[in-house]
Amino acid sequence: MKISVIGAGYVGLTTAACLAQIGHKVFCSESDAEKLRKLQNGGIPIFEPGLDAIVADAMRDGRLVFGSTDEAIDSAQVIFICVGTPPLPNGDADLSAIESLARTIAQRSTGYKLIVEKSTVPVQTASQLLRHLTNRSKLGARFDVASNPEFLREGSAVYDFLHPERIVIGVESQQGESILRELYAPIVGQTFNCPLHASCPDGHTVTLLVTDANSSELIKHASNSFLAMKVSFINMISDLCEAAGADISAVAKGIGLDSRIGSAFLNPGIGFGGFCFPKDVQAIVRIAEKFGCNFDLLKEVEKINQERIAQFLGKIKKELWVMRGKKIGVWGLAFKPNTDDVRFAPALSIIRELLLEGVQVQAYDPQAAERAAQELPEILYCDDPYLAAEGADAVLVLTEWPEFQHLDLGRVARTMERPLIIDGRNALALNDVVAHGFEYVGIGGVRSSGLSKTIQQKAVFAD
Repeated sequence: MKISVIGAGYVGLTTAACLAQIGHKVFCSESDAEKLRKLQNGGIPIFEPGLDAIVADAMRDGRLVFGSTDEAIDSAQVIFICVGTPPLPNGDADLSAIESLARTIAQRSTGYKLIVEKSTVPVQTASQLLRHLTNRSKLGARFDVASNPEFLREGSAVYDFLHPERIVIGVESQQGESILRELYAPIVGQTFNCPLHASCPDGHTVTLLVTDANSSELIKHASNSFLAMKVSFINMISDLCEAAGADISAVAKGIGLDSRIGSAFLNPGIGFGGFCFPKDVQAIVRIAEKFGCNFDLLKEVEKINQERIAQFLGKIKKELWVMRGKKIGVWGLAFKPNTDDVRFAPALSIIRELLLEGVQVQAYDPQAAERAAQELPEILYCDDPYLAAEGADAVLVLTEWPEFQHLDLGRVARTMERPLIIDGRNALALNDVVAHGFEYVGIGGVRSSGLSKTIQQKAVFAD
């Protein structure tokens, strides 16, 4: 198929590259002129594992081309909308980019076009979009609008697109459904080698769920809100573990072994971040209010998440006593590992509060330092985690990058003013940290059972 993707952010660029990977011819547009030039020259403006390789392959074979929005509208019958829908101050999704794009599509289009919402939008947006397109059509075009929400996790987006657990399409016409079934047939009906994981099993079964557009739009918000609820729930349980002297790692494991619950998103820490969860929780609360539904449950989820920053700062202050003039090393700036995304990252919120306390911050992140520097130019960015720890009164683990589990902790301890690690993600192995002479503050109380009394006395846990 000839497909256009409008918007080359995390979702748009991954969607365009993966659709080209499975055999379609894709035209991808981007309104940011600098980003567009970089893409046309073979550069990738974001870090996403595996994405650079499939973009390069698709461009080399002529299956992926980058250009203007007008060219994208003119070149394809199927148009994926992947523009941003950031939160407004009141929590509503800002749909101005979608409305502006719809006006342009309506004015330029002829014949039949299927417009596919990939951006996360409030329920009933598809019907509003169809009305807008139809009313503003200048050349007699005929439109269908479908909802096809994305379920891509930053850090594994390519894998998630090519090997999804489910593909959801919300569509109101038989023609639109037939097109989308054909478009996704290479994923639903065949087995592919994953570009990230060679061990991906053959015979992976993908569920294709076809529903109405309203239900499809709501599935995305409901999914992310439920996962956010799991994160806030386990964080509250971790507080109870600290107060009662229980071990959150054991409690979380015991909960997760229940097949009705599962272990995913039961990792206590400094709260969820990124662009999706905070935005989508706010958005569904606002959507529910408009329809007269009480969603105080999710308001509490959001409140719990916001309080994680203050609580973690309390742990730091308890250990360091006087904050002003202290030097603190930070390991991790991205909101999660395997991405350079720092939007709504808890790490940045914590650093801002530390700066207000007069703390000197020296930070390391393997991918996100450049983006973080645009938000926080006043801190010192280091080339490796050892430099970030040098001379520090404490090191904070704020993103659970795998490389932090394989550091020479003896080397780290020797260069610090005080060998203290405050782990906001429970990312490090307690026995290993304590064996190298560190004091250790984790989340949720003692995380390793069977420790000798001596080791327990050496380890420091938040109460």
